[in-house]
Amino acid sequence: MTPIRHNGSGGGSDNDAVLDAVRDCVLAVGVRRTTLADVARRAGVSRMTLYRRWPDLRSLVGDLMTREWIAVATGAMPAAAPGTGTRTRIVDGLVAGVEAFRAHPLFRKIVDVDPELLLPYVLDRRGASQEALLALLGEALREGHADGSVRPGHPERQARALLLTVQSFTLSLRTMTDEDDPELDAAAFLGELRTLLERTLTP
Repeated sequence: MTPIRHNGSGGGSDNDAVLDAVRDCVLAVGVRRTTLADVARRAGVSRMTLYRRWPDLRSLVGDLMTREWIAVATGAMPAAAPGTGTRTRIVDGLVAGVEAFRAHPLFRKIVDVDPELLLPYVLDRRGASQEALLALLGEALREGHADGSVRPGHPERQARALLLTVQSFTLSLRTMTDEDDPELDAAAFLGELRTLLERTLTP
């Protein structure tokens, strides 16, 4: 997912207003039925202003996804607390992150209406939000190595393995759940995810 662009004609608050506008449009009608004219009108800017910053709607939606996904991930990670090891924070944050992603209105809309937008970041390449998440995980893993709560290993490789795991739960969990069966509902599978993460990271 492409990084948010800044240039001399506007600052971060202007970009946020545009991203808020495209989010509202996508939530209302989906990506395929949203146009740059719709976004410009809702944001109160000209189409030329948008074209100077984003060449097309796909790049604009990419920046929106980057902003929203990073906010979800960072919001899910609990703050450091006395007596709590880093491994616990990582596991709690990743499980909470999967729950938060699956409940996020924009994520749900894209999965239900425009899932093809996510395919390049699942099959072909990493996006900006994935790179940011890997950086956050790598830093946390190094802290866990230092305090002894996480098994030693290559932090970048471990981070990528963790992201692969939680990404699969986020995108595919509903294909495996049976919400009428408490042994096979989403909560039960999130418990399995917690177990997988704990066993993966425990020294």
